[in-house]
Amino acid sequence: METAFLDVDGTLVDSNFQHADAWAQAFKEFGFSFSPQQVFPYIGMGGEKLVSALLSNVGHEEKEKIGQRHSDIFLKEYATHVRATRGARDLVSTLRARGHAPTVVTSAHKDELRVVLSAAGLLDLLPSAVTSDDVQKSKPDPDLVIEALQKTKTAPADAVMIGDTPYDIEAAHRAGVQIIALLCGGRTEADLRGAEAIYQDPAHLTEHLDQEPMLGGEH
Repeated sequence: METAFLDVDGTLVDSNFQHADAWAQAFKEFGFSFSPQQVFPYIGMGGEKLVSALLSNVGHEEKEKIGQRHSDIFLKEYATHVRATRGARDLVSTLRARGHAPTVVTSAHKDELRVVLSAAGLLDLLPSAVTSDDVQKSKPDPDLVIEALQKTKTAPADAVMIGDTPYDIEAAHRAGVQIIALLCGGRTEADLRGAEAIYQDPAHLTEHLDQEPMLGGEH
């Protein structure tokens, strides 16, 4: 594979549960009661899609306000305290060394992404990114992955996605890209069925790179 597309939240950074907390707080401020546990299954979607999944009768303007409030809360209370998932830096370094040109593909906004990657000690390794600011529709729509393919001038057959949610899997497959899923974001193997391969976390994947055919290893 020429290019590795990397999700961030839950994949490289342990932040999914913090996002769920921030969303629950944002909903509460607008008069809606959802626990972080109720929000968690939708983490990985773009913000407006997440709000729509929980509040089908709310208008576009209010969805945007709730989404913005979530971002404000996450940046203020959580973003600077997140940590990398086990082996994240080593995985990105190894992919770079092997010529896989790792590129971030995330539903997060650019301002969020920079703070999170910096806090997790990964910013210097990931200069290239496609975020929700670059497309009209975020995961599970394929737009982010398609934009990444165009940005890197990569054919779908020459790319592999690494993510941690069903929405990463759907977005990748709709763009014609195979995907490796990780369990470190809090999903189960059943949640991630459909991925071409499943590993525990970045460290586990790095341990098996030489046997992972999608990343040039042995079949």
